[in-house]
Amino acid sequence: MAKTKKKSASAKRPKLSSKSSPRPKNRKHTRKTPARAALPKAALQYIPWTSIPLEDLNPLLQRQFVVGQDIMLARVLLKKGCIVPEHSHHNEQLTYILEGALKFWIDGREIVVHAGETLCIPSHMPHKAEALEDTVDLDVFSPPRQDWISKNDQYLRGTK
Repeated sequence: MAKTKKKSASAKRPKLSSKSSPRPKNRKHTRKTPARAALPKAALQYIPWTSIPLEDLNPLLQRQFVVGQDIMLARVLLKKGCIVPEHSHHNEQLTYILEGALKFWIDGREIVVHAGETLCIPSHMPHKAEALEDTVDLDVFSPPRQDWISKNDQYLRGTK
């Protein structure tokens, strides 16, 4: 049996050059996204919750929120028995319960989300919630909820 000479691992790899290969002359360079300099620069924000006034939506519901360029974080305080009526929105939503528990009616199911648990709600999925006890909830929305920013969220501004 004849021995075959093994090539070293470095011999198998193509040599990398620090220079980029030239672009073919017959192809124009086009960008699918604008140059970085053309994009609006997002501002750095440091915002303690204590600096944001609580917005009273109804006797059982309060909220605060912070809006970034493409995302929104809301701190929602619900008293036991608070009902968030069924609604849907084009925004994707992550709900994280800090304290308490929320019961959701969503996608034909009832789901109870307790402190330390998260629910990911896809865009356009109708959902309703009830606070089973006093609850502090963090909601993340992408993109930001324009109806909340412009205060056109009448479904939350009822009596319960």
